[in-house]
Amino acid sequence: MRYFRTIFSMLVLLVLVACGDQRPVHIKMVCTSDVHAAYFPYDYRADKPTSGSLARVSSYLKELRSPSAYGDNVIYVDNGDILHGDPAAYYYNTVAIHPPHVAAEALNYLGCEAAVLGNHDIETGGPTYQRYVRNTECTVLGGNIYMEESEIAFLPPYTMIERGGVRIAVMGLTTPVVPEWLPRTLWQGLEFRDMESSARYWMEYLQKKEMPDLVIGLFHSGLDGGIVTAEYAENATRAVAEKVPGFDAIFYGHEHQAACDKVVNVEGDTVLLINPSSKANKVATLDIQYIKGDEPQITLAAELVDMSGYEPDEAYMAHFAPHANKVKEYVNKKVGTLAQGIDSREAYFGPSAFVDFLHRMQLDITSAEVSFAAPLEYDLSMPAGDVYVRDMFSLYRYENMLYVMMLTGQEIKDYLEMSYDQWVSTMKSANDHLLLFAEGDDPRLRNAYYDFDSAAGILYEVDVTKPAGHRVSIKGMADGRAFDLNRSYRVALNSYRGNGGGGLITQGAGIPKENLESRLLTSTDIDLRFYMLNYIEMREIVEPKALNHWRFVPERWAASAAERDYKLLFGDRTK
Repeated sequence: MRYFRTIFSMLVLLVLVACGDQRPVHIKMVCTSDVHAAYFPYDYRADKPTSGSLARVSSYLKELRSPSAYGDNVIYVDNGDILHGDPAAYYYNTVAIHPPHVAAEALNYLGCEAAVLGNHDIETGGPTYQRYVRNTECTVLGGNIYMEESEIAFLPPYTMIERGGVRIAVMGLTTPVVPEWLPRTLWQGLEFRDMESSARYWMEYLQKKEMPDLVIGLFHSGLDGGIVTAEYAENATRAVAEKVPGFDAIFYGHEHQAACDKVVNVEGDTVLLINPSSKANKVATLDIQYIKGDEPQITLAAELVDMSGYEPDEAYMAHFAPHANKVKEYVNKKVGTLAQGIDSREAYFGPSAFVDFLHRMQLDITSAEVSFAAPLEYDLSMPAGDVYVRDMFSLYRYENMLYVMMLTGQEIKDYLEMSYDQWVSTMKSANDHLLLFAEGDDPRLRNAYYDFDSAAGILYEVDVTKPAGHRVSIKGMADGRAFDLNRSYRVALNSYRGNGGGGLITQGAGIPKENLESRLLTSTDIDLRFYMLNYIEMREIVEPKALNHWRFVPERWAASAAERDYKLLFGDRTK
């Protein structure tokens, strides 16, 4: 009987060789994007369990890799921004800097085969993202990142992955607008090029050299829109999909908006576009059925899969328990005490203890004459009492450096004019809104609250009855000196703003982007959150209070409008 089975198997093999094996190869690709340090199903800022996380993705991947599902024909990739956004990442970026980075270890555990660097990964600084690249066992891609003023690629542009004889090229690109947001010290020696031209170059190269069966994009870039300059576009996924033939599907991210769609390119071919959003709450999947032959038959199906239906993988959690415990111990360390509570809601209606705490710190650290700052949390309330390391991630969300730049008095005024133009409406009567609301029935701010910069160190009024561009009247310096529009002043602000983020210093103050570096006097080497933590530790007890360096006028109009607008946004103050 055994001899008969052997003969039969040989005959089947001869038939398949003679006729061509028409059985489909079934492959599943899975992509996470913008994980932002959701390595564990726990919110270390809020000190409570959370949804999403790579621990749940681990359960999903194990299900797919079972023999009854796809077995070895599963390909997992990550789309960047994994090193930033949560105390778990911050701990391994700034405190535990010698062990392998936990993000790399997590991707290795999950069997990741390709990844890209996101803009927030680069924000962590060269030592951190280069350590991450070294620690990962997968290929970290960057087809549009070069060594400065050279044709030497910083990272491989693509990688080849084979399953069942099907050769898949994965090309990685990163939004090139990094220099618009981050100080040069964080990306020193690198050059970020346009995604569309880079994709076209590498598509031609790999088609000739590799002759892949499929080409998949892995883009840390949004669909379209965002910052567009003469050199590049922030969100170029749609443009690449439509204008660069050769892609079968593109995983994209950066903008944290889940999407599963398709476009038709210039040659009439369909390209699938999938964005899994953020924090590993969803994953993007691509189901591939491939039948080889002179004219291959390819069937692709894209889907978003919600991770809320999966429990965290117990084996994953056990493996990473030492990491999770170290992070929890770190965030539960007491920093100091707040003598009184602070509330970000008040920052929209006038001087507030919340923003002025940041102003006071920036002025004390730098000895600058003027400080610019905005609320970085839309709705945060922190009561009086003990402050822990985890609270610092609510007080200051981003890993920005602290800059001191030289601005003229006129530039300071123009900067503030643009800020308040985005912030307040022009009141024609006492019954009008103080704040600038978006159109529609749902009361919401028209513009981003984190671009509502106020100033400290100068005394000024904002006349809400005046038209845009003519609202700000600067009365003098807070120390009693006169304010001179023609004189230059030392101004403290974060590196995002100082590099042109939000446009206040370029469009508002009118300083050309190429001139910003020449205005920079000093920059911290470590992020503002670190200095804020030390600031509180050194004082042990801090008493945040409003500096009252500015006000809305006419005060009666502004006060009554503020009460109405507060209720629209947040409800009754007494509740």
